[in-house]
Amino acid sequence: MPRPENYHEKLLQQYLDGQCSREELEALFGYLNTSASKRPLLLVMKQEFERVMNEKHDVPEALGNRIETRLLQEISQSKVVPMRPFHYLKWGAAAAVVVLLSAAVIFYLSHQPVAPKLAQHHVIPVGSPGGNKAKLTLSDGSVVTLDSTGNRVIQQGDVKVQQHNGQLLYPLAAGPSSIVSYNLLAVPRGGQFNVVLPDGSHVWLNAASSLRYPTAFSPNNRTVEIQGQAYFEIKPMPGQPFIVKVNNMEVQVLGTSFDLMAYADEPVTRTTLVQGAVKVKSGDNERQLLPGQAAAVNNTTGALSIQTADLREATAWKTGFFNFENASLVSILKQLSRWYDVEADYQSIPDGNRFGGYISRSLPLQEVLPMLETDRVKLKLEGRTIKVILTR
Repeated sequence: MPRPENYHEKLLQQYLDGQCSREELEALFGYLNTSASKRPLLLVMKQEFERVMNEKHDVPEALGNRIETRLLQEISQSKVVPMRPFHYLKWGAAAAVVVLLSAAVIFYLSHQPVAPKLAQHHVIPVGSPGGNKAKLTLSDGSVVTLDSTGNRVIQQGDVKVQQHNGQLLYPLAAGPSSIVSYNLLAVPRGGQFNVVLPDGSHVWLNAASSLRYPTAFSPNNRTVEIQGQAYFEIKPMPGQPFIVKVNNMEVQVLGTSFDLMAYADEPVTRTTLVQGAVKVKSGDNERQLLPGQAAAVNNTTGALSIQTADLREATAWKTGFFNFENASLVSILKQLSRWYDVEADYQSIPDGNRFGGYISRSLPLQEVLPMLETDRVKLKLEGRTIKVILTR
């Protein structure tokens, strides 16, 4: 039976209203992941948000969640790249604006042809977005370079590690081992990587991060060490708690999903709990988190505090986005420098600049910088350094 005109546009409207059946949802997302033109659907979405904004009230939380956790992620996974950026909004606008920005990155699609692949090795231009790359140091000290195209088996004694695209997969151990040897997975600036540990737990590493872990876990203990930022999905195993050590603190896990940010150049180490339960220990301080909470440990004093977390902000990097919520320009430039593997000049940045919204991590840096400019501050990429230029 032929479908009526504007069928998918109507499906999207039903989705925004929370009235799609399972079959209709499958039809909608199936269409979004095809090569067919998505402009009519995106126009409907844009009109819906403009209507909400014109009514001058907050976007309902359920609507915002539906947009961010489903449509945004589905489209990002299909490698859609925005054709032109949205501009920043100064903080202090209605909360609805942030949700509007979270969807704005997908309003415009690129229809430029894909450049043919060159047979010879080519230099990656400065400002190109990061990708899947890392270095794996084996227990014997040898180093294996990993990238997004590798598909191979890495042999370590009796352990065979599979590399498939941007992931390492360790064989699921039949039980704990008394022989412990360690691997170190180091992700450089401009990189990211995913590893499946011997117990089946998943760890996603962000740029400028590293994870040290055993090739088989010892009895009654599963302990890893992290630097930088990682997202964990831990497989529950009775009698074998999972422990993440970082700096002078540790996170004890029973089986859960959480984000851990522990960059040396940040003022705090932050553990954000998505689901399950974790216990954060720093010196003599020990606190258990509930889903939706974050533990912040001051990297200078060791003081531990519990805060309400913004889960979308904490985990946006894992799904291919920067999420800036009342973020200072300094903190934003730190994130950009890690992902694009550049330096940033923080010396002349004035106080008071705050930003909110989503930006795709697939955009070149040269397209991101204009979004962060104000009437007082201009940003320019000179060589491998982001320069801050004060206009007045």
